[in-house]
Amino acid sequence: MWTDENRARYDRSLLRYPSDLTDLEWSYVKPLIPPARRGGRRREVDEREVVNGIMYVLSTGCQWRYVPKDFPPKSTLHGYLDRWNYDGTLERMHHALYVKCREQLEREHSPTACVIDSQSVKGAEKGGACIDPNGYDAGKKIKGKKRHILVDTVGLLLHAVVHPADVQDRDGGALVLSTLFGMFPFLGKLFADAGYQGPKFRYAVQALIPQLSVDIVKRSDLKGFHVVPKRWVVERTFGWLGRCRRLAKDFENLTRNALAFLRLASIRLMLRRL
Repeated sequence: MWTDENRARYDRSLLRYPSDLTDLEWSYVKPLIPPARRGGRRREVDEREVVNGIMYVLSTGCQWRYVPKDFPPKSTLHGYLDRWNYDGTLERMHHALYVKCREQLEREHSPTACVIDSQSVKGAEKGGACIDPNGYDAGKKIKGKKRHILVDTVGLLLHAVVHPADVQDRDGGALVLSTLFGMFPFLGKLFADAGYQGPKFRYAVQALIPQLSVDIVKRSDLKGFHVVPKRWVVERTFGWLGRCRRLAKDFENLTRNALAFLRLASIRLMLRRL
């Protein structure tokens, strides 16, 4: 929370670009970047500038070829992003920062309750024969991809999956839980909306995480705007992640790149909190 005392800590006007990492933020990220491979040429690129360039693309939503010239070349930025996504660096970085945020809030590393929801995103114009398929969400009338996220009761991202928009919420939710791989073993309560009700999703949850109970939170019948208990947490997280303009549409040809930018947006959020 901003106060008069700590307001200067959040001031980014002295940075080259507002998306650049501060010295404190870089101190959290630097130990999590893998060293260069042994043998061959020494790594000449500045790792901090690589992270700043990727964060610039994430925050502004610009094309790779429009990255300012004071960053490393676009091929270098994209290459490092692709490599860190492939070898699991982004996932390890996200989990390490998540643990630090939980410690800052004086909570246990592994949460006991979580909230799940999805967001359909319109696909942007893109070419190429080898792209991951889109889908059509008949309910939202959107052709593109669907982001499925699992958050804790604070609103921090636990896990995410990106899939075509025509996949139903109950099927996508089962996919999210099946790819957790026991990362959060103490989860005991799952809050979801009416899109996840029915025996199919409950049987999938029982088979994947037997100790996890599903609580369907339905909308209120009252007229006008009302905050729905628990469900507003995940909706707020979508709002936080939506501050990154790269996530305004589905600009990525590959689903794994869309998931990488979603995870980067969560990393950006946690770095600002820390």
